[in-house]
Amino acid sequence: MSKIAYFDCPTGIAGDMCLGALVDAGVPVDYLTEHLNRLGVGEDYSLRVERVRRNGISAMKAYVDLRDMTEEPPTFDAEKHHHHHHSEGNRYLPEIEEMLQSADIPDRARKWSLAVFRRLAAAEGAVHGVSLDRVHFHEVGATDAIVDIVGTCLGLDWLEIDRLYCSPLPTGGGTVKAAHGRIPVPAPAVLKLWEMRQVPVYGNGIDRELVTPTGAALTVTLVESFGVPPAMTLQQTGLGAGSREFPIPNVLRLWIGEDTQPSASDRVCVLETQLDDISPQAIGYVFDKLFDIGALDVFTQPVGMKKNRPGVLLTVICSPDKQTDCEAVLFRETTTLGIRHSFQERSILSREFRSITLFDSEVRVKIARDAKGNVINVQPEYEDVAKVARKQKLSWQEVHRLALQQWQQEKAV
Repeated sequence: MSKIAYFDCPTGIAGDMCLGALVDAGVPVDYLTEHLNRLGVGEDYSLRVERVRRNGISAMKAYVDLRDMTEEPPTFDAEKHHHHHHSEGNRYLPEIEEMLQSADIPDRARKWSLAVFRRLAAAEGAVHGVSLDRVHFHEVGATDAIVDIVGTCLGLDWLEIDRLYCSPLPTGGGTVKAAHGRIPVPAPAVLKLWEMRQVPVYGNGIDRELVTPTGAALTVTLVESFGVPPAMTLQQTGLGAGSREFPIPNVLRLWIGEDTQPSASDRVCVLETQLDDISPQAIGYVFDKLFDIGALDVFTQPVGMKKNRPGVLLTVICSPDKQTDCEAVLFRETTTLGIRHSFQERSILSREFRSITLFDSEVRVKIARDAKGNVINVQPEYEDVAKVARKQKLSWQEVHRLALQQWQQEKAV
């Protein structure tokens, strides 16, 4: 069974609340600090946590204290829902990407962090009308937000979370002070991020900033779906506190457990786009790039498009955590201006590989079994069969038949 987690967000979500919930669930602060310092920001901040109460509920509060601030103790900003202090310097996406690419941190945490910042840059770029590499992150690119985003990804990786889900998000209300003056809540970047994933939202009567751009970027990038909690065997929880007191406890609840769905099913992301102005050779190249980064399947179908132009429907099937990477390939390598995505359940057979020896060469055989362990299908790997066929100057069909025959003989021994 896979390990899954669920963010329950009755009063919204922000990066510091994520960190608090993860630490409360068992992630060591020393582990987070050690790996965050590998980004080269260790001289700029200190990460600390303390246990607090919100409407009588005990939760963990995370603070990112910046060392380039004044010597005066930090004061609470009544305009903000979360207790943050941002450095004055701006950072651009290429700088943050370079920091992450060169840091010695776990691969999953690096990949997730890059995806979150790229998604956030896309939203900010759309709001301000600038290209991704020229987006001023302002406070979002400051040290504390880098700690929030990368720290959250490090924590989810440390907990070995395979899939993440989230509740619908509250909109909040009122206005908040930002780099360009006062803006309405939800902030424009938050609205754009929600639009990108069609996030379900609702009003809970609290007119404050409840979801920050950092919190929105983390959820829309890392979460598989928004809604009710998934079926799970609950193993542990973590509670991350926000700064303000609300009529209800200002706490992000992290639920962690094992997926109780049958092992014979899983969830995939399906990407689709139509193309009518691209070379067939380019499509072949796109296939190779998508498979290189882990797409499960890629295929095209002929379609008739507007103005009676012939085109192709390009479909990519990938695991949900590969969605951002596959979309990046499609935008970069094709002429598409938009990609549809959906998540679907699929029934699968468990698979294993065995090796047989044929003409002194190794041939891998894929064996598929049902939930009871019965063998349903056996197929020698195409490339291994082709290699033997070329070497022995035999037809592919003949080598395929001999490989199946050899597997049957070894199985009977």
